[in-house]
Amino acid sequence: MPNGAQALMKTLVDAGIEVCFSNPGTSEMHFVAALDNEPKMRAVLALFEGVATGAADGYARMADKPAATLLHLGSGLGNGLANLHNARKGKVPVVNIVGDHATYHVQYNAQLQSDIETVARNVSPGFVRTSQSTEQLCQDAVEAIAAAKGLPGQVATLILPADVSWGEGGKPCAPLPEPKLLGADDATLKTIAEAIRSGQKTAFLLGGRALREPSLMAAARIAAHNGVKLFAETFPTRMERGAGLPPVERLAYLAELATLQLAEYDNLVLVDSKAPVSFFAYPGKDSYLVPEHCTLHTLATPEQDALTTLNQLTETLGAGSAQPELQAPARPGRPRGKLTAEKVCKALGHIMPENSIVVDEAMTSGLMLNVMTAGAPRHDMLTLTGGAIGQGLPSATGAAIASPERPVYALIGDGTVMYTIQALWTMAREQLNVTTIIFNNASYSILNMELERVGAEEAGEKAKSQLDISGPVTHYAQLAQSMGVHGIRVHTTEELLKAMEYARDTPGPHLIEAIVPESLNGAKRKVLPWLLRSLPNLPRPVTKALKKKIAP
Repeated sequence: MPNGAQALMKTLVDAGIEVCFSNPGTSEMHFVAALDNEPKMRAVLALFEGVATGAADGYARMADKPAATLLHLGSGLGNGLANLHNARKGKVPVVNIVGDHATYHVQYNAQLQSDIETVARNVSPGFVRTSQSTEQLCQDAVEAIAAAKGLPGQVATLILPADVSWGEGGKPCAPLPEPKLLGADDATLKTIAEAIRSGQKTAFLLGGRALREPSLMAAARIAAHNGVKLFAETFPTRMERGAGLPPVERLAYLAELATLQLAEYDNLVLVDSKAPVSFFAYPGKDSYLVPEHCTLHTLATPEQDALTTLNQLTETLGAGSAQPELQAPARPGRPRGKLTAEKVCKALGHIMPENSIVVDEAMTSGLMLNVMTAGAPRHDMLTLTGGAIGQGLPSATGAAIASPERPVYALIGDGTVMYTIQALWTMAREQLNVTTIIFNNASYSILNMELERVGAEEAGEKAKSQLDISGPVTHYAQLAQSMGVHGIRVHTTEELLKAMEYARDTPGPHLIEAIVPESLNGAKRKVLPWLLRSLPNLPRPVTKALKKKIAP
């Protein structure tokens, strides 16, 4: 009979898990050896655990099924926690395999001994298990896989002691049956249909799988038939958008603006999303963003199937034959003049091919990204669901492995790129079709803005130096080249366009380092026009209220 690791490998591939993002150590060597006997499992090495976990997240968002990670003990898990946090917040399925000391070795409290279950529970609250025997290992594995694949998706952590891995007598287990997807009950459908028909202004807040094409089309039919407004959550896990798909307005990151976006609505219907709250607390400002006069309804929880519930509501409202509003093709023109972050976003909308995947971790530099790509050829957008920076490069890596036929664009701020820059090495090793664009403004620009917004306006030079990354200046293109990725630094709009066109037409990973000024400098007089241009469809009363609320 196979050893535990060999049986586990067979169990994983039989359940449809075909990629393992790994950063292994001594305790995982039998699992590593088992890779040679399983041709259906692709092994992708990462030089840092945060790359492995972020890549598993990006892969699952595009593949609609989990990958596995392989991490070394509690320390390795700790290094991967930030991107597992992002996966948890995005309800992304990941099967997290963490090696451990042999069960009989634990008593000696060796240098790498730690309480792995406690570490794992923060990012994997629904399933954490230490396998206690080789005979039980594969049953534990199929239960972990089932937990990851359930609704909502989640990080499931299986802890694999070394002796359980090398022990003889492993027996592969068949996958557990998929659960039946459920929609809303009749009472919920009736209540929400009545609210929509009442004549009161109603909006949907779409999240999760409600932002995929079938659900978007159903929601858009209801919007066309009943005058409902469609919003998307601020940081969607995966949003299908572009020409030919229903346009959906994302809620703004700034709480002041999100509140104004929602101010005119009497009913807010949640569809695979949660009630909107401020990203942080701010002195004297509300954290809960649903207006006091607005009634909150839940059509579909994350545990329910969004498409089923939207189809049920479409039938209840008689909206099935309504013609949904669709985004017309409208690429922006070729940008010219001085290179800015906005022109980088415009260049992407002008150039990117159909069926691209855009991974957005551009932070303040990407505020115009939604506007500039709205009418571009249809594409998927992945965003920073948990707010733990360092997601973008690994997520692009996993997305490219899940969808090798599709071009991937990773838009990354220079304040985030160094968290997981090792992902470039994996892109080169795997020859992935990823074009990374670094916005180099030599500043943690978003934190300069937040310094003012939390009321710390008297910050001095020492405080401000903690938000300044201008010295020494990092040369990201050279770093990319050192890891096998074609890298170029651009200072002008024409240089940018030439580099993007070369990357579009040439296989292999590319990195473009765009030297741009800050999108804002924290001054209130510059925040307002920046906000208004990022959301051009705001009604005039909302614009006036925004000017009164934010302008000096």
